[in-house]
Amino acid sequence: MSITTTSAKDDRAADRVRTDQVIVLFGATGDLARRKLLPGMFHLSQVGLMPRGFRIIGAARRAISTDEFRQVAREAVEASGRRSDADHAFDEFARSLSFVGVGDGFGPLGEAVAAAQEELGGDADLLIYLSLPPKAAAGTVEELGRLGLDDDARVITEKPFGTDLRSAHELNERLHSVFQEDRIYRIDHYLGREAVQNLLALRFANGMFEPVWNRNHIDHVQIDIPETLSIEMRGSFYEETGAFRDMLVTHIFQLLGFVAMEPPTSLEPKPLGLEREKVFDSMLPLRPEDVVRGQYVGYREEEGVDPDSDTETFIAVKAFVDNWRWEGVPFYLRSGKRMAESHHVLTIAFKQPPRRMFPLHQELIPEGFGRDHLTFELGEPGSISTSFLAKVPGPTMQLGEAHMKFTYAEAFGNNSAALDPYERLIHDAMNGDRTLFTSSDAIERLWEISEPVLESPPPAIPYWRGSWGPREIDQLIAPRRWHLPSDHV
Repeated sequence: MSITTTSAKDDRAADRVRTDQVIVLFGATGDLARRKLLPGMFHLSQVGLMPRGFRIIGAARRAISTDEFRQVAREAVEASGRRSDADHAFDEFARSLSFVGVGDGFGPLGEAVAAAQEELGGDADLLIYLSLPPKAAAGTVEELGRLGLDDDARVITEKPFGTDLRSAHELNERLHSVFQEDRIYRIDHYLGREAVQNLLALRFANGMFEPVWNRNHIDHVQIDIPETLSIEMRGSFYEETGAFRDMLVTHIFQLLGFVAMEPPTSLEPKPLGLEREKVFDSMLPLRPEDVVRGQYVGYREEEGVDPDSDTETFIAVKAFVDNWRWEGVPFYLRSGKRMAESHHVLTIAFKQPPRRMFPLHQELIPEGFGRDHLTFELGEPGSISTSFLAKVPGPTMQLGEAHMKFTYAEAFGNNSAALDPYERLIHDAMNGDRTLFTSSDAIERLWEISEPVLESPPPAIPYWRGSWGPREIDQLIAPRRWHLPSDHV
């Protein structure tokens, strides 16, 4: 496959953040900051995408010195693999770092922000990243309002965006009491994946796909995110969320929005966001009878978990988008912990021809799953494959399943300038690009359609670790079949 691409150098020159930035990172010594945020901002600086002038002010309740914070950042970068071959690259980055403790009040933070903006010439934008639990984030927002740091600042907030409709509404009201909606960036790292964004390119940049992207040609859609990981010492957190709140209402519904949206008038943030929100507005409320909840055997023995817990570590849902394009097409959504394999798979299963003229080699083709389908592996680096029927070599007309596959690594190589999802989204927020962020209306709508299940959840069914979840999921999708665990290309 031959593909012509623009050089990474040209991309970086075009994409450097336009205005100087003062970045306040709350939760700067926490797990997310160490794993993703500090290494991510270092990598952005190394590939030429940070602004020419920037300062990063770490903030947390527990005070540490700036030198200690720089050491935290150094260790985080080294552990992440985001190191640079350039001499003293981190030392240069570290000069942008400082730290302020806010346990005794936010006054010193205001002074630090003012000093940083003055160092950069007085015109630097302010970006506030709330890498905090929802309760802590709400209190921090109030303090920022009292301090006057809301003027023209942008704020990034982490999921979960509430745990139900009421709490999501309250959180949005708290944010809106200080920040304008167009300055709030609700980050969902899943939407920053290259393979997720490539859905837009495949649908709207290629004339062969959009004409068949509808109920006339598509039988059903599957979005499957199984994980082999356990809850990873997050028992108390998971008890309050579960797989439904943690994965479905955030990542999977957002991905569904990209799959099902109408063509926007452009890829600008406003028209793209409007089309995604129309999908959410068209979704029917979920029915408890269309939901399977599961809990892996051994979950109740995890630290921080109630011995009688009914929290789900697995969720499977049949959902519908009730509009002209998708009338009657089921969307099957599934995610779980401690499953057989880890994947991030979107499958578009096409309808069978109205008249079958060819005999099939049945032993080659699993029954109940469309032979012609399009599969997106959304994990990094990602791939797109298509399965179709072709003639089996021989003297008779027999058909077998054939495949074609595109992979990012083979087509584009390993690009050192490629961004991980958090890096992409932080870069977008600094540029004021809201394309891949979600509005308050969209968040509340998704909680609204989830209310029937939250109010009357079916019981969590035990399933074995290393399996594909409770057997009841086969009844949910029947007479169709799950793409996974069948051979997946």
